[in-house]
Amino acid sequence: MRRTLVIAANVFREVIRDRVLYLIILFALLMVAAVRLLPELAATTEDKIIRDAGLAGMTVLGLVVAIFVGTGLVNKEIEKRTVLVMMAKPISRVEFIVGKHLGLSAVLAVLVAAMTAIYMAVLSVNRISYPTAAILISAVFLWLLLALMTAVAIVFGVFTSSLLATLLTFTVFLMGSASANLVALGAQSKNPMVEAITRNLYLVLPDLSRLDLKNQAVYGLLPNPEILLQNALYAVLYMVLLLAIATLIFSRRQF
Repeated sequence: MRRTLVIAANVFREVIRDRVLYLIILFALLMVAAVRLLPELAATTEDKIIRDAGLAGMTVLGLVVAIFVGTGLVNKEIEKRTVLVMMAKPISRVEFIVGKHLGLSAVLAVLVAAMTAIYMAVLSVNRISYPTAAILISAVFLWLLLALMTAVAIVFGVFTSSLLATLLTFTVFLMGSASANLVALGAQSKNPMVEAITRNLYLVLPDLSRLDLKNQAVYGLLPNPEILLQNALYAVLYMVLLLAIATLIFSRRQF
């Protein structure tokens, strides 16, 4: 565990040095711009649009980090051959993969926490009401979603190039966000083969709609605590499975 935490701390420092947290400043500027410009476009629903835009901005910026940085966590080590130095040390491949994931997940936690604080501060200063508890819970589940996408990015980054891993991870995000509708879409087709394909895709792809609470959070309407706990456990178990797959693939690579 100690070696895993050392790797995680190194990843955390490395990502921070890459000026990733400048996205916090960008988010603050976007929030201020939204508060100033959106009332001109929507005279009666500007408060809801501003709340929606802020939560959507947090998701987009978080995904940028999770996907673009996540795909390079292991791939960059392989391309630069620095992985040879790591493997020569008394570090198992499980510790290497898990440490990489924990390090970027910690960065994402800081990013989400900072953006949530800015979001709530801007709304408060401009006297725009918002459901505090729902927003905070939504932020926690956003972090879970981003940590899950980081695990997906690591899986692809272990055996493909950074560009292809980025495209595949983004594809998984798009399909995972709509996976809850795949079964219904297959049923409407009345085609047994299409139904089987959509059903299998639903079983394989992560159901990201479980973790995307921004639409409900805007109105303060969240699932009951039991469902929230089930969805959180679903995300954690899926991450563990993905990291196990990444470790298996990584252990079979020859350097």
